[in-house]
Amino acid sequence: MMLRPGCEPRCPGCAHRHLTAMASQQQKYDWLATKLAPWRDSLQPLQSVPAAQRWNYRDKLCLSVRWQDNRWNFGLWRGDELIPIPDCPVHSTRARAVIQLLSTILPASDDFPLAYYVQAGRQITLIVKAKSVATDWFDENARQQLAKLDIDGFWLHCHPSAGHVLFHKNGWHLLWGTPRSQDGFGLVYGPSAFQQLLPVLYARSLVQAARYLDPQPGDLVLDLYCGYGVSLNRWLACGAQTVGVELSGEAVDCAQHNAPQARILRGKCSQRLPQLQALAAPYDRRLLYVNPPRTGLEPAVLEWLCTTYQARRIAYLSCSAGTLQRDLETLCAHGYRVQHMTPYDFFPQTYHVETLVLCERNLN
Repeated sequence: MMLRPGCEPRCPGCAHRHLTAMASQQQKYDWLATKLAPWRDSLQPLQSVPAAQRWNYRDKLCLSVRWQDNRWNFGLWRGDELIPIPDCPVHSTRARAVIQLLSTILPASDDFPLAYYVQAGRQITLIVKAKSVATDWFDENARQQLAKLDIDGFWLHCHPSAGHVLFHKNGWHLLWGTPRSQDGFGLVYGPSAFQQLLPVLYARSLVQAARYLDPQPGDLVLDLYCGYGVSLNRWLACGAQTVGVELSGEAVDCAQHNAPQARILRGKCSQRLPQLQALAAPYDRRLLYVNPPRTGLEPAVLEWLCTTYQARRIAYLSCSAGTLQRDLETLCAHGYRVQHMTPYDFFPQTYHVETLVLCERNLN
């Protein structure tokens, strides 16, 4: 299969770019069928988007940035080499245009130790490895150009030790615009927001989860790793009492704005188990939605869910088949049955695949 214009052959980002959509999706399905073999009979067809939506879809990205050959290069590392990808066809048109603009207006490296470019939709953040830097390069012309590109907020984040941990609670400077944007669901988000890359497909997964959980007035839905509130609103719309837990302070602030009727706790889920136990005690019918990071559910959280919370039904959206397998084994050992597993192709052109698992507790 021919590479699309702008695709850098050396880039490590898209392992499936040489495959057709059908071949890529079949590989993902077969991988899940092998990794989740004990529940293979429950595996449903992979959900995807039309061919045209498999490109130019990535409006949330993090790129390393280096001054090389007297110019700024935005890209991904392959070993010790930074591979520039200024025209990546997976990135949104907006992302490519912003990168092109910045490559022409940023000062040279000696004066500006830029390390990362982070984009969350219409919020842009430049992470510099310094306590402070001059910003006189960011003039009125730059502001006008950003406005033309439909950018809402442009941030400078001074973080001298930025690396595996990109953000710190201090060092944020809004150079221009507004600190919040609005997504396709009508909800506000900030510059460090976690967003699913294909909102149409993500919405489809939420509809499937809601139909299965079937939350009713008088039910409790516990939403772990709730982000800035997209899923919270789904349960609230059904009339259920809703409790969310989220670690990111920015996400919690946005969630409180987006889902004011929900009770939202900030912190690691394992740190909030005493409060969750007290909040859950009055409810006979408890439901659970989880969308954890690749590490899956924290061991203490998984044990509490199995032995104490004991949700009637669970909807688990996983981005790692390995940790999903581990967590499902524990859930099934405590009386849960996997009803359906639906793969979602949230990351076209890559080997990544997410899976929505629907489980029910055996009441016999």
